[in-house]
Amino acid sequence: MKLESQRILITGAGGGIGQELCAQLAARKARLCLLDRNPEIVERMAQTSGKSPEGLLTAQADITRAEERDQAINKMVQTWGGIDILINLAGVLDFARFDEQDPGMIQRILQVNVEAPMQLTRHVLPQMIEQGHGRIVNVGSMFGSIGFPCFAAYSASKFALRGFSQALRRELAGSGVGVTYVSPRAVSTPFNPPAVHRMAELGMMHMDDPQWVVKKIVTAIEKDKEEAYFGFPESLFARINAVLPRVVSRAIIKQVPALVSFAQEQAKA
Repeated sequence: MKLESQRILITGAGGGIGQELCAQLAARKARLCLLDRNPEIVERMAQTSGKSPEGLLTAQADITRAEERDQAINKMVQTWGGIDILINLAGVLDFARFDEQDPGMIQRILQVNVEAPMQLTRHVLPQMIEQGHGRIVNVGSMFGSIGFPCFAAYSASKFALRGFSQALRRELAGSGVGVTYVSPRAVSTPFNPPAVHRMAELGMMHMDDPQWVVKKIVTAIEKDKEEAYFGFPESLFARINAVLPRVVSRAIIKQVPALVSFAQEQAKA
């Protein structure tokens, strides 16, 4: 897929990955609609994106609200006549023991990470199918393949997003509309709580630079990939976990005491 002039909607555009993604797509001369919940971030990105006004739209929206999702998509349709690529990037993460997790946070994780991408996809699909081309890009996580302690709700949401991507891809076979699921490991951005960054410093998990991750995401889109997993050895563990989950469980269980300790420290902070 050539990205020049493609009409692309990006949710979570103001985040650490989102801003870099917008920059790399802008460099490829794509037309971008930047969507974020924070209006100040949206305005700042509009001023610094380097895109000409005719190639850039911005929208402030909470994607868990149907009317705000609809407004953003309708803005693209009214301005550019439609949408070619939807990138479901926006996400919510919480690091906590599940028995101590705020019930409201569990609900929000599922709303932002699962329901909103599905609803956005449902909105744009009829037009993509009618025009005979399009692509849905769902940004998942390695925790969508490896259930990880103290990330139970987040892992569940990303498992769901991966399953949705797979089922929808099969459903759309022959329609001209593709579905790409990308699975990075942890990325060094403010999206992660302090405890997660501390875990990375201690070698308990690996973090990648957002510029490197975004380059991989863009390449996956350009090559029309169905799935792409970034980061070794986590990408290998994800495949092992699919067929030999007990092997991965034995390795992860050793980390549980330290993970619980970090989670409790964060709860007190």
